[in-house]
Amino acid sequence: MECDKCGSDAVMHAAYSGLHMCEEHFRRSVDSRVRRRIREDALLPESATPDDPETWLVGLSGGKDSVVLTKLLHDTFDADPRVELVAVTIHEGIDGYRDASLEACLELTDDLDIEHEVVSYADEYDLEMDDVAADDPLDMAPCAYCGVFRRDALSRYAEEYGADKLLTGHNLDDEAQTAMMNLLSGDVRQIAKHFDASLGSFEDREVDDDPFVPRAKPLRDIPEKEVALYAHLAELPTHMAECPHASEAYRGEIQQHLHDLEEDHPGTRHSIMSGYEELARLAAEAYRDDADAPQGRCERCGAPTNNATCRKCELVEELGGELPGDD
Repeated sequence: MECDKCGSDAVMHAAYSGLHMCEEHFRRSVDSRVRRRIREDALLPESATPDDPETWLVGLSGGKDSVVLTKLLHDTFDADPRVELVAVTIHEGIDGYRDASLEACLELTDDLDIEHEVVSYADEYDLEMDDVAADDPLDMAPCAYCGVFRRDALSRYAEEYGADKLLTGHNLDDEAQTAMMNLLSGDVRQIAKHFDASLGSFEDREVDDDPFVPRAKPLRDIPEKEVALYAHLAELPTHMAECPHASEAYRGEIQQHLHDLEEDHPGTRHSIMSGYEELARLAAEAYRDDADAPQGRCERCGAPTNNATCRKCELVEELGGELPGDD
């Protein structure tokens, strides 16, 4: 199998495009698509200057997606004084799992000379996910607890750090799964929130009055297998093990259905996201004045919420944890 661009040995075949590519042209292709996504999403505004740069906080877990994203962002902006990158790793307190992935994070950020911060559930909430998963007092899947804490920790740290954007390593498969789950739920408001939270150009999204640091997903055009191949070819330090508490059964079903559709009909994921993003944009325009949007602040931690206390604080209290500053 030869590369369609140069005739060298191909390392991959993209069924959705029909292209066979060698290592060099494959890596160029990924670089090009990520940089195009950064341009199309208007991540770097004209107002950014060397004297007033943008600070981008990258959620770095040590898995293939976040590692590849961090590497690509570094390669793209290392010599650009308009962007400052900071990587943050969340340590959930999962024995034998996060410690191993943290090693990959430390190796990468040391190699790239990127500022790196580690935030732990133990320090932030006086909780560890191993204990939460074992006790499970609310009879919830471990991912349900962890998702709330992770989003809060990333958002709060981004806000405290003064970050202009929060970047995560969600790939095409991740986004197509989320799109299908939102569509099948029939929750148009959630689709609208998804757009304003992390899809589309920053010229189209309303983020000026958003109480959260806006998110971006520069890898959302890259299939998961291509992210994994890029990490392998670039010899990046990654931790490939799955979280021992992972239990998102519904997402797993959607993942398998989309995999089967993609096998039979290459390009399905791209088509889903193309149509979904337009639908989400229209939904966002219709619901931007929705009263469901956060109107106040949590009386305990100050996070945006419509209730007296946010969901994170409710869970911390139920689980017997503590927030910094609690008496």
